[in-house]
Amino acid sequence: MDFNVAAVHQAIGAALGDRECIVTPTRRLRWADFVGRSRRLANHLHQVGLGSHQPRDRLARHQSGQDHLAVYLHNSPEYLEAVAGAFAARVAPFNVNWRYLAGELRSLLSATRPRALVYHGAFAPRLAEALDGLTGVDVLLQVDDGSQQPLLPGAVDYEAALAASSDDLPPCADGWSPDDLYIICTGGTTGTPKAVLWHQADAFVALFGGHHGPDRREWNNPDELVATLRETTPEVWLPAAPFMHGVGQWMAFQALHAGHTVVIPGVISRFDPDDALRRIEQERVTCMMIVGDAFARPLLDALGTRRYDLSSLRTLRSGGAALSTIARSELRRHLPGVSIVESMGSSESGSLGRNTTDNDTGAGGAAPGVFDPAPGTVVVNEGRNDILAPGDDTIGWLATTGRGRIPLGYLGDPDRTATTFPVIGGVRMAIPGDRARYNHDGTITVLGRDAAVINTGGEKVFAEEVEAVLLDQPEVRDAVVCGRPSQRWGSEIIALVQLAPGYDALDTDRLLDRAARRLARYKLPKEIIVLDEIARSPAGKPDYRWAREVAGRTSGAQHQHHTSAADIRWCPSRAEGRDH
Repeated sequence: MDFNVAAVHQAIGAALGDRECIVTPTRRLRWADFVGRSRRLANHLHQVGLGSHQPRDRLARHQSGQDHLAVYLHNSPEYLEAVAGAFAARVAPFNVNWRYLAGELRSLLSATRPRALVYHGAFAPRLAEALDGLTGVDVLLQVDDGSQQPLLPGAVDYEAALAASSDDLPPCADGWSPDDLYIICTGGTTGTPKAVLWHQADAFVALFGGHHGPDRREWNNPDELVATLRETTPEVWLPAAPFMHGVGQWMAFQALHAGHTVVIPGVISRFDPDDALRRIEQERVTCMMIVGDAFARPLLDALGTRRYDLSSLRTLRSGGAALSTIARSELRRHLPGVSIVESMGSSESGSLGRNTTDNDTGAGGAAPGVFDPAPGTVVVNEGRNDILAPGDDTIGWLATTGRGRIPLGYLGDPDRTATTFPVIGGVRMAIPGDRARYNHDGTITVLGRDAAVINTGGEKVFAEEVEAVLLDQPEVRDAVVCGRPSQRWGSEIIALVQLAPGYDALDTDRLLDRAARRLARYKLPKEIIVLDEIARSPAGKPDYRWAREVAGRTSGAQHQHHTSAADIRWCPSRAEGRDH
């Protein structure tokens, strides 16, 4: 059965009204509160004329017939309310990266064309700069975050807007459709951000946990879903990743749609491991979600310096980036009895596979980048017209049928829509852009995004493959690999690394000797640049555009001291003069 997410929320709210669903250090919301507040927001949006204006069946896959709501917020109850309220108003919500500068923000808003925008007060000055001269944003809702920023011209206080609106079902509820849109914007760390259009029915199953049990069987009807939630013992989940990226937002809604409680840490502008671990203690969290080593390393630092009562924690989930072998091993040592589940997926596909380490035996836990594919996940050939067989050593494209639950396309981009969502063998597929190999045992090795591939001396090198090897070295805390123009090789491989605590200098020769045991020589970095900090998105993903800029600035320069990413210590590599 196809579900409209707003209708799902009404059904759960009616059945579990007194059950807690969102908890912060200062607030505790029940389902009745969450549904009531999202209805009030929906009524406000409806009253100012926002909604759905064109039937879905009259539109191409890259088009939207609904008004859009930009959600420019830190993790907060208001974030989840804004998405739910937009659904109830038949308005399509989308995420805004709060790390964007004014120019980047303006470009995103120009491409996504929101008529409404909800934002935290702290973002008001940057938003004002981005909106200068930009037309079409008719509704501004400012959420008070204690920053004491005055309302922007024409803006309305979020709480005042809700207080003035009804908590009844909005008048447009009769038109709620499974075809109503959900939009997720990609991070843009390898290129221009793209707005991915999903039917709510497909997003509910593929992204929001709208299925029953490990077999991912879809619900037959809302009554079956609600009956199961009534009988389910609620858990407590803490998504540490920001909701502005898919992985954090999806986990929050997965928890809500399973009848669980979402815990939001006190520090929301960055990942604070001590704050997150204290929240696990206080709220008896059962499941925590992080993003690869970018979250795991600081988490391990905190676990190594203070004792926390984590006896309630049963599962640690990582999505969006693979854990290194070292990080996974250290997490197992610090968190005995906790299952470690690594998920692989994308904005264009939802879940593609997972890698699980058993909480008691330590069994499982394949090498970084190796996953058990989800149903429908395959590898297709270079020409995107055939599916490869397991054991075929050919490097192809990671793809999925999603059991029919895949996006419509990219907003306003028919060409990319056709390329990313082709029909193969009569079946529409999603090909997010990752290169992969189908192994003999049925697992899939994900080599990395095609946009991050480095063509050097006629060979293709996957940045993530080199990063995984570097991250497994004890002296490396973090690493990002990119290409830099080279007269000899076309592109040369450059590694940007951050040293682990206790290391004041890098012995490049020893590092490369160990790396050469796992990598062909042409894959070894020709230069290693040591930085105080590696720039990553708030969701922990590498920023390859930033890496290429840093690598380009250091070409031919030798800096011996550093205090920041702009002041670089240069470490020439023995691979500088190696042959391919």
